[in-house]
Amino acid sequence: MASMVDRETPFAARLAAVRDRIAEACRSAGRDPAEVRLVGVSKTRPAAEVLAALEAGLADFGENYAQELERKAREVQEAGGRPRWHFIGHLQTNKVRRVLPLLASVHSVDRPSLVRELGAGTDPGHPLEVFVEVNLGDEASKTGVRAADAEDLCRQVLAAPGLRLVGLMGMPPLAPDPEASRPHFRRLRDLLRDLQRRLPCPPETFRHLSMGMSDDLEVAVQEGATWVRVGTALFGPRRTP
Repeated sequence: MASMVDRETPFAARLAAVRDRIAEACRSAGRDPAEVRLVGVSKTRPAAEVLAALEAGLADFGENYAQELERKAREVQEAGGRPRWHFIGHLQTNKVRRVLPLLASVHSVDRPSLVRELGAGTDPGHPLEVFVEVNLGDEASKTGVRAADAEDLCRQVLAAPGLRLVGLMGMPPLAPDPEASRPHFRRLRDLLRDLQRRLPCPPETFRHLSMGMSDDLEVAVQEGATWVRVGTALFGPRRTP
């Protein structure tokens, strides 16, 4: 279990264990493991751990806080690291210009004002990949658009020259049983398929599902995840920022 991660285990072994879980989930669903990419959720982790993860072969890292990302990215770069950074948390519009040059993608686009700010700060010749975040459980405490509003926000992303719509992101309600996440992941997958038919964008680009974390990644992969965001199973219990 992810909660039982031993911090004394070398990172390379933890990374291999997570990749094995992804591969086994793909096999159970008749999928190619190469279809699923792993984002290591490095929020609250120091630059030294990111550098160790890079050395072990992890390339993609997810951050939730703009100020932490700025500081960490600078420290990692100064040490010679070249990770791909993904923003996966709530991004305030007044922080966009500070982190935009660092990012490979934003997984948490959840409102028109963020679309406008991201689009205004991005070079159309080098568009930013974005996921529209959907509030899978319609929880008041979580960000993300309602499923019924996802199409409108996707269309706004498509109208922004500096943005490339690549998929949907979601987090199911917390539950002790990973199987409780399955209907929510399935809902997001079905929503993506519906929007692929309705939106004027090629399905080969708008095809990604960013869903699944340490405890439920197998279920997410079985239901079609192409990106999984894993923190605890790689880095151990979360630290306070």
